[in-house]
Amino acid sequence: MTELNNRPATLLLEDGTVFRGLAAGKIGSTTGELCFNTAMTGYQEAFTDPSYYGQILIMTNVHIGNYGAKMDESEHEKATIRGMICRNFQYLHSRPQADFELQKFLEDNHVVAIYDIDTRALVSHIRSKGALNAIISSDSDDIDQLSEKLRDTPSMKGLELASRVSTSKAYELSPESGILRKVAVMDYGVKKNILRQLMGHGCQLKVFPAKTTFEEVQEWGPDAYFLSNGPGDPAAMDYAVAVVKRMLDSGKPLFGICLGHQLLCLAGGVSTYKMHHGHRGINHPVLNIKSGKSEITSQNHGFGVDADRLKSQSDVFEVTHINLNDQTVEGVRLKGRPAFSVQYHPEAAPGPHDSRYLFEEFMEMIDRAKN
Repeated sequence: MTELNNRPATLLLEDGTVFRGLAAGKIGSTTGELCFNTAMTGYQEAFTDPSYYGQILIMTNVHIGNYGAKMDESEHEKATIRGMICRNFQYLHSRPQADFELQKFLEDNHVVAIYDIDTRALVSHIRSKGALNAIISSDSDDIDQLSEKLRDTPSMKGLELASRVSTSKAYELSPESGILRKVAVMDYGVKKNILRQLMGHGCQLKVFPAKTTFEEVQEWGPDAYFLSNGPGDPAAMDYAVAVVKRMLDSGKPLFGICLGHQLLCLAGGVSTYKMHHGHRGINHPVLNIKSGKSEITSQNHGFGVDADRLKSQSDVFEVTHINLNDQTVEGVRLKGRPAFSVQYHPEAAPGPHDSRYLFEEFMEMIDRAKN
């Protein structure tokens, strides 16, 4: 059992706002872009989602750590967030199946955290001011010193981060049952549950580093391509956009999720933009325009696709999904080509399973192309 820590900690925002709280996780200092997650469960999956790389995550649920940590619930080999903020941090967990308490998980993964923070006030501030860089420190409360460190933190806009969380070497994964399809996965920060979903549909996978060339991918002889989620600004990924264009020209089926959705749109001539404060959580409503049904979705993105530019490219793209909260684009399909993408996360982990049908649609697309 980890003893309750009453060590003070400081949260400083780039606009000068200061919050005082208590330290959790690793003792030290960390900087990054502030963002907030509205999920009431699934904190470990969020902490290990590579799409959060470079960010400090505010959890809006009141209690964090109450069910501990379990190794097989991680979406990456290690935690990817730069820091964590919450109101009530639970040092004791109530789940017998947990491997250890969240404090040990954060310490082992070198995540600096702060709790006893008025997260409602903090989130309200971000909703008004937009995404801000911040610093958490449990080893210094000198505001001038912290401000100096914070000034060195780069803006997320224009930042290429996918190559930092991608695999360094290509590797293969095979389904437990028979192999029905070969899918090349471009790893820009792929979540483990995406790979599980694809293998569960009979796909043999080869997962490639973010900066792999089209020729290297083609050598494996895939039936289709998958573009993964990941962190950073998609507009800073010219290397990936060039490869996606070649994939589209090949005529083979292609499916993109989150960052992969943005890269597909960029490859088709549609620009992206930095959102005011992004979408993060497991309760975002999305309308499937074709079926007329709504889906409750899991989301994690701070950039979006330009809806006006999509309209001007209506001969190339069809919008398939719309966010019901703010009308932003959540999914597209290319006309005349077997390629589609969504901004949200149909694999969940955490989140609802309303959108799992998209993996089945991808399988049907691959089978039609093969036959």
